[in-house]
Amino acid sequence: MKISAILKGKGSDVVTASPDSTVQDVADLLAEKNIGAVLIADGGNRLKGILSERDIVRGVSRHGASLLTLPASDIMTKDVFSCSPDEEMNHLRREMTARRIRHIPIVQNDQLVGIVSIGDVVKNRVDELENEAQQMRDYIATG
Repeated sequence: MKISAILKGKGSDVVTASPDSTVQDVADLLAEKNIGAVLIADGGNRLKGILSERDIVRGVSRHGASLLTLPASDIMTKDVFSCSPDEEMNHLRREMTARRIRHIPIVQNDQLVGIVSIGDVVKNRVDELENEAQQMRDYIATG
């Protein structure tokens, strides 16, 4: 299954902030949207980085409370792994596991087209397994 199928089901809404947004602004977005990461993008919707709850916790450890006034670009992860919507889900699963990351931006022609979280990946895999189990039950019942 391709990543585009996941995006078709969940939609392509992406929560973004600009690199000069404060960490406080991004933390507020995380809380308001009940999400674990915000993509940092320029005005042209081109990916510049990602700022996750994990990045904020590390930032608090380094900077203390003053972290909240810093721009997101100061603590965001700049070297962001991304995938194309045409990539296979198995590739995405392997990369999330190997890189120990929970959010992967989906980019096509240098433009953000979505984001896939570990929750999306798990839901997709559970759906696949349930479908396979039903097919086996149907096969046994008609055999």
